[in-house]
Amino acid sequence: MPCLTAGVRDQIAIPAAAYRLVTRGGFSLTDRMTSDFNIHTDSVNLTNDASQHPWTFARAFNTGDAAVVEQVYEPGGVFVAAPGQPVAGAARAAANQRFLDLGLPIDVRPRHVYVADDIALLIVDWTIDGQGADGQHVHLQGTATDVARRGPDGCWRYVIDNPFGTARL
Repeated sequence: MPCLTAGVRDQIAIPAAAYRLVTRGGFSLTDRMTSDFNIHTDSVNLTNDASQHPWTFARAFNTGDAAVVEQVYEPGGVFVAAPGQPVAGAARAAANQRFLDLGLPIDVRPRHVYVADDIALLIVDWTIDGQGADGQHVHLQGTATDVARRGPDGCWRYVIDNPFGTARL
């Protein structure tokens, strides 16, 4: 799957259904992204720009498909589903599925991106808010401390996805 180059507009395919993706080309670190949930696609374009990786994750998450979300991780990548509870592999996919089961999109706001060669530290504020699939109001938020690595293909993927990075145990 090719990487998007910096500044290229979102190239996700939107089906004929009444779903829409709201984005702007040329994101900066102070921009926000929200999109309607359940845009059905079987993949997401990865990026060759570490500062764009949070937006790539949000596009994947907002498809509602755990298999698409898995594409933004390295095979051995870790997801910290709750403070002090890192998971990988099938457990990572299952933990992400629990967030997807809320039936709500994620809004991301990158705060800082620090890159050293092929490693990046991403500090990202995020929110999941609205009426969940069960009809109850849901409000989750955090400041992620994530680590991504540029792969041999030039695309960035999570090595560590720590959405509650500032939470205490």
